[in-house]
Formats: sequence, C-alpha cells, structure tokens
Amino acid sequence: MEPEVAAFLKRILTTIGIVLFWLGINSTAGIMFGYAFFEHSIKLGNVLFYIWLVVSFPIVFLWLKKMWSERIEFDR
Repeated sequence: MEPEVAAFLKRILTTIGIVLFWLGINSTAGIMFGYAFFEHSIKLGNVLFYIWLVVSFPIVFLWLKKMWSERIEFDR
C-alpha cells in the first residue's frame, strides 16, 4: 500500500478510535452510573460529569482538528 494512503487510513482509524473511546467513557459515566440524570436533586457526581463533558469535548475536538490540519502530500 502507498505510504500516503496508509497514513490517511491511519488518521481515519485514529479519529474513529478517539471518538468511540470518548463516547464510551461519557456513556458509561452518564448512563450506566447515572450521573447524566437528575433524580431528586443535583448531586456532586452530576456536576462533575457535566463539567467533564464540557471540558473534554473541546479538548477532543481541538486534538482532532490539529491532527487533520497537518497535510498529507499525495504524489500525482
């Protein structure tokens, strides 16, 4: 396989892996552990979960944006 194509596919798989990992962490904490839902009152776990969600999303977005902004030179 051409090295440029391999680098492009690696970038795609890395993006999918990062996004699925981030979604898995947030789904597990939010849904399985119940921190995304307010039952009777707001608890510390709910606040920490939503702070994590708001802080981690831009970090993941900027990381992916930086990774995709680097050009891969394809030979023609």
